[in-house]
Amino acid sequence: MRRETQHVLLLLLGGALIKITLNGDYLRYVRPAHGWWVLGAGVVIVALAGVGVLRDLRSAPADVTGHAGHAGHSPWLLMLPVLAIFLVAPPALGADAVVRSVDANVVAQRAPEFAPLPDEPAPRLELSDVVARANWDRAGQLDGREVTLTGFVVRRGASVQLVRLAIVCCAADARAVRLRLDGPLDVPADTWLEVRGTVRTGSATAATDHVPAMTVHTAHVVAPPPDPYEY
Repeated sequence: MRRETQHVLLLLLGGALIKITLNGDYLRYVRPAHGWWVLGAGVVIVALAGVGVLRDLRSAPADVTGHAGHAGHSPWLLMLPVLAIFLVAPPALGADAVVRSVDANVVAQRAPEFAPLPDEPAPRLELSDVVARANWDRAGQLDGREVTLTGFVVRRGASVQLVRLAIVCCAADARAVRLRLDGPLDVPADTWLEVRGTVRTGSATAATDHVPAMTVHTAHVVAPPPDPYEY
């Protein structure tokens, strides 16, 4: 690969990292706390490319022959994935990733004591918190309580599930947190919903892969959140 190609690739890669950090697209791939690392990596890569360009401009060509034009164009194909990230950032993981996964529902086993639910009508909770409470809360704080959840729709046959993806580090280790929705919901997969309802007591069991069921009272379509994952 020619040095000029290397410099261009580094500039594009570093620029892509800086771009997705500044516009928030990096949240599709890593945790918010990693934003500074992504930005720092982009700045360092751009700086390295700049140093390489300046060094080449200051030095005389080592080999001035007629063979440079025969190097071929195939190395430039390496820029295609970089351009794809720079121009069209891939979306966050969604319903397709959940359907293809064979993992059981992600349930963080916690101590039987959970913090009290907020003392307000239909408090907004994280889906992972509700799923954990439905499986492990022996005090039954969810019993009869209306809660508000946000997630995207996954359809498995006749079953409609509300899902959030939980990550530890990045999208590569994402696993689905799922809750079954009981109600007349005619919405396509990957639609983001804000759902208000009650979780059915005893619906999260090993027989249901620890997926609790919610009786839906109201549901409406919302825009995807800037940060689509839970942690």
